[in-house]
Amino acid sequence: MIPSRSASLISLQIFWFFFFVGVLTVSGQQCTAKISDLPPAAELLGFHLGMTRDEVKARVPQTVFGKTDSFGVVKTTINPYFDPKIDKTKFESVRSVSLDLLDDRLVSIWIGFDETYKIQLLDEFIKSVARSLHVPENWSSWKSRGQQLRCADFQLIATIVAGGPTLRLLTLAADDTIAARRLAKEDADSAVVESTGEGTETSEILADSQRKIFYINGCHPAKDIPEANRVTFKSKQEAEKAGFKLAENCHQ
Repeated sequence: MIPSRSASLISLQIFWFFFFVGVLTVSGQQCTAKISDLPPAAELLGFHLGMTRDEVKARVPQTVFGKTDSFGVVKTTINPYFDPKIDKTKFESVRSVSLDLLDDRLVSIWIGFDETYKIQLLDEFIKSVARSLHVPENWSSWKSRGQQLRCADFQLIATIVAGGPTLRLLTLAADDTIAARRLAKEDADSAVVESTGEGTETSEILADSQRKIFYINGCHPAKDIPEANRVTFKSKQEAEKAGFKLAENCHQ
């Protein structure tokens, strides 16, 4: 008996439904876990997203943080085998730990294991991490040699570096926050430039002390200024106060 056209169409729709479900499952893009769902994992060495600076210090008292940048980011790197004061029993086979904090909250954890770590193959390492964190084991490719898994609000990246596996766990919202702050700063800087009318004059201005002239707005001297005669100023006003005049080829 020849199947009807509608029956064939239904069969085809069912086929494609299960096909796409299978593709999505294999690709590892069905992770709906959230940071709040993540359990403690041996691979994370006691660190977790959302930790404060004080909590990091409590975990590793020898931790030294860098200067917080204008976007609220501060970074630190812990090298267990370079610091004799660190309890190395807590960091067996660990080469280094890099931490990024945004507004005093840990948003990125990067852990590099050395060649003595119990797992050397990337696929096996990913399976171990996935079981520890209760996330899917099927990750997608990342760059040329790594694997990644994107979940609801975090991302996992695993690679092999110098014979040992590495793992990075990061908060997805952190990059968006930093990007928004960077854009806001650029807008604010542009507004200042427009209000003062200085434009490119905020950068160093090249001048010739022998000829008493200076160059701005991307104009350049016809010949290189001898080193002995070369001076710089921070602004057009500063150059003019020093008795210098704007070069003829810089006039609009």
